[in-house]
Amino acid sequence: MEPIYSLPLGKLGIFHVTMSIVIQWCVMLALILVALSLTSNLKKVPSRKQTVAELLYTSLKNFVEGNMGSNYLSYISFIGTIAIYILTMNLVPLLGFQAPTQDFNVPLGLALMVFVVVQGNAIVKSGVGGYLHAYATPMLPLTIMERIMVPVSMTLRLFGNIVAGSVIIDLVYEGLRHYSWFATLGIPVPLHGFFDIFDGTLQALIFTMLTMINIRVMAEH
Repeated sequence: MEPIYSLPLGKLGIFHVTMSIVIQWCVMLALILVALSLTSNLKKVPSRKQTVAELLYTSLKNFVEGNMGSNYLSYISFIGTIAIYILTMNLVPLLGFQAPTQDFNVPLGLALMVFVVVQGNAIVKSGVGGYLHAYATPMLPLTIMERIMVPVSMTLRLFGNIVAGSVIIDLVYEGLRHYSWFATLGIPVPLHGFFDIFDGTLQALIFTMLTMINIRVMAEH
């Protein structure tokens, strides 16, 4: 994406602020405000917003426990944050903005973060010796490639699907403008429902599932 502002950092170079970064900041701010609102003034007899917060937490807890086991409940906040964050970014096009996940750097950054957590969890669960033992095999090159391909495949899957949906919608809008601007007001709505809502939700779920699977499998491998 083209930078909307460039911040000189001296010898470190130039930090380019793109629209995807601005939208991510807005998404993070919105999610923080929602989280603070839902978790403020908690009571024994829950209010409506507290009930929503408890329902969301219970759903995430059951989701993590069902896919990773009770030994991984400490990852509820991490898994939940990834799922909600990616889902919110994928729904941004409904507001008329480009999804930050269409910027290759965003899925790559998320995948690298998951990669670090996966390796860190494997070291904690198996110990340094047990972790290094997985590499001490005749299949060392394949083992290294297998682990490197995890963030690569997660990045390309999220980025590719979101970009593909955006390209199709843009082509439909471009074609409809040749006939009538009025046609662009209603005909693309089902496409937004499929690509932005359904596919956006699906890709957030897939990324989250792959995160959980890799955290558990890598520690047990």
